[in-house]
Formats: sequence, structure tokens, C-alpha cells
Amino acid sequence: MFSPPQAGCLRGRACYYTCMSHEELLDRVTVDPRVCAGKPCVRGTRIYIAIILDALAEGLSPQEILDHYPSLQVEDIRAAVAYAAELARENVWKITA
Repeated sequence: MFSPPQAGCLRGRACYYTCMSHEELLDRVTVDPRVCAGKPCVRGTRIYIAIILDALAEGLSPQEILDHYPSLQVEDIRAAVAYAAELARENVWKITA
């Protein structure tokens, strides 16, 4: 189910049909010890979230990722990024100067 446009959404009315809430995106990610040794995956697949993030980091476009993994949807790629953002918010990273 899609959410109404979020406050501050720049896409306006079209967002009603295309935007998913943060929670809806995170629902697309699953961590199950019986699937892929408990590594985060796209729900219903064995595609690791890390694979999607690595592909984005290497410069692949979302469309190129979808071409390589036809079972994915663009929302799954957005979910991978949302999941990574959630992890980054929860952890404190120490960087040496």
C-alpha cells in the first residue's frame, strides 16, 4: 500500500502513487537465520542488501541493477538504501584523523 505524499515531498501529487514510507521500505528487507545465514536480504529473495549497496557504490544505476536482477523492483533498491541509512543512524562510527 502506498502512502500519501510526505511533508516536504518535492514530487507532489505523483508521490501519492510512487512514494513508500520509510517503514514500508524497511518491510521489504528481511533478516532470517534460516535464509542466507541471517544476512539482510530483499524479502522473498536471496539477494543480499550488501550486493545492492555494492552495486550502487560501484556506480551502477538502479536500472542496471534491475537488469542484472530481474526479480527486484526499484522499491527494493530504495529499501536497501533505507536499511543502510537506518544502520548508519544506529551506529557510531569512529574515524581516525
